[in-house]
Amino acid sequence: MSDILIIGGGLAGLTSAILLQQNGYQVNVFEKKKYPLHRVCGEYISNEVLPFLESLNIGISKSGYSRINHLAITSVSGKILQAELPMGGFGLSRYKLDQLMYEQAKRLGVEFVFERVDNISFKDDKFTITTPGNRVYESAIAIAAYGKRSNLDQKLNRSFFYRRSPYLGVKYHIKTEHPGNQIRLDNFQGGYCGLNKIEDDKFCLCYLSETANLKRYSGIPEMEEEVLYRNPYLRSLFKNSEFLFDKPEVINEISFEKKTLIENHLLFCGDSAGMITPLCGNGMAIAIHSGKILADSILRYAKKGAALNRIALENNYKFEWGKQFSIRLKSGRLIQQLFGNTFISDMTLNILNKFPDITQFLVKKTHGETLKY
Repeated sequence: MSDILIIGGGLAGLTSAILLQQNGYQVNVFEKKKYPLHRVCGEYISNEVLPFLESLNIGISKSGYSRINHLAITSVSGKILQAELPMGGFGLSRYKLDQLMYEQAKRLGVEFVFERVDNISFKDDKFTITTPGNRVYESAIAIAAYGKRSNLDQKLNRSFFYRRSPYLGVKYHIKTEHPGNQIRLDNFQGGYCGLNKIEDDKFCLCYLSETANLKRYSGIPEMEEEVLYRNPYLRSLFKNSEFLFDKPEVINEISFEKKTLIENHLLFCGDSAGMITPLCGNGMAIAIHSGKILADSILRYAKKGAALNRIALENNYKFEWGKQFSIRLKSGRLIQQLFGNTFISDMTLNILNKFPDITQFLVKKTHGETLKY
């Protein structure tokens, strides 16, 4: 028996775990893989969450993150747009950031279970989680923070799981010559690629592509040569960089559809609750922010030693989540339609170069206000 069970030890799950454990709850986190680990992620984080991360005492200031305050976007044909990032951000790998948060959670007393969750059910006002080997865990509150897609989505009968998504994500760490303060988004037919500096003079190269691109070729290397290389910036990047992974990190079936926040009293956060398009470069900040919002709702309506007001907790969480993210996610889906195509990306960059105020407006739509703590 535990106070709170969290399925998934990514940014959202770790954020909630740290905050709840700090406030007297006993938290168990279920994570399939041991830390540190790589995840498919753009690894750019807007400064809206930096003060909050500093408040968690995870050692973020000593992590060696890069500071980013400039944006560049290239079209498939090689046109380029450059702009300042008013709020700015920083680059840090999930390999490093997740490890820092995990270590702090462990210091606080969070219990980690490095196993797959086979099933979760809710009955008699409590959750029951089972893992391989018939281990059983129970709690009054459970959080689903297991990321973009899981077999649990199918078992929970979540509607988006049954609609095929046409996207896959690919990530590398590389060493290359590129301004350390710039995040660059390079368009190609059916997708776009993000490049930004992280720690230790390394860069994260992460792209989203329509799955159809891969199906036309024998594998990822051939797809990159035949599709991504048509953008001269991407061709130069791939040809003149040192790739640090033996093979890329890859994830399939990435969905940007609306997702439910609550299913049979199970609380979803992070990418499990909904994700912004990678083009907008703010998924990590949103995951951290959502983990904080959910923890705050629990602390308010599930106080230790008091009766759990489950309905008020769920209503408050839905309200706060919608207030913070609904417009941002909708804006991301709309902005995505302006890129990933030769003609449309050229036309979009021509317009944005002529009207820089529109560029700043779109950037602000994908960045939130500084997270309070």
